[in-house]
Order: sequence, then C-alpha cells, then structure tokens
Amino acid sequence: MTEYHERPEGLPPTNGYSHAVAFGGRAVAVSGQVPLDRNGNLVGRGDVRAQMRQVFENLTGALAAAGARMEHVVKLTIFLTDLADLEAFRQVRDEYVSLERPPASSLVQVSGLVHPEFRVEVEALASIPE
Repeated sequence: MTEYHERPEGLPPTNGYSHAVAFGGRAVAVSGQVPLDRNGNLVGRGDVRAQMRQVFENLTGALAAAGARMEHVVKLTIFLTDLADLEAFRQVRDEYVSLERPPASSLVQVSGLVHPEFRVEVEALASIPE
C-alpha cells in the first residue's frame, strides 16, 4: 500500500507534489531522462514544453520496460537549467502524474546538463504493488 502525505500538519503548502510518500512493493529506479527521441535526436530545440513532454514520454517508456506506470511513481527529481521554466514544467508534469496522489519531488537548478541545449532532466523512483 502506498500512502501519500501531501501536506502534513505544520508543513508549507505544495504545488503538485507530496511532502512524503510511504511505499512497499517492487522498487523501480529510472535514470535521468533527457529530451532525446528514440534515435538520439534532440526534441524541442528552443521549446521547453516540447523538451519536457519528450522527457516524460521517455520516463513513461522506461517505467513500462520495468512493468511500471506513471501512477506508480513515488518520487521525482527534476533538474532545470532555468527556474523561469518552472511553470511550464508544472503544467507538463501535471499531464502525466496523478494530482490526487502526487509523488514526492525535489527540484534542483543546475548550471547545465550533459548537452548544452537540454533544459530539463527528470529521474524517478516507482513502486509496483505486490
């Protein structure tokens, strides 16, 4: 059983994430996904929303390979090169994650990612119920 503690008493409000998630089951760790398509081509050159959608599509595919779905994600770690992209990130993220059971989340602004045109990278931890 997975328990989502979106806003425990005494903690600040959240925006699309839970402060804590307790879970059991089979764990799936997904490496940081970047905005490359299946052929290794950059998607969304200069278009942060397109990059973010590609990242979430890659994340969805990696989860599926391990027998998991986005609804099984208990933790996201997001790396943005520009915090001005945060609102766009939230909008795209909300197309993929459950707003009723949002995963725990960490957001880090980084000076750059492995490719100079990447604006976002996302890694995930999922739990598949037994």
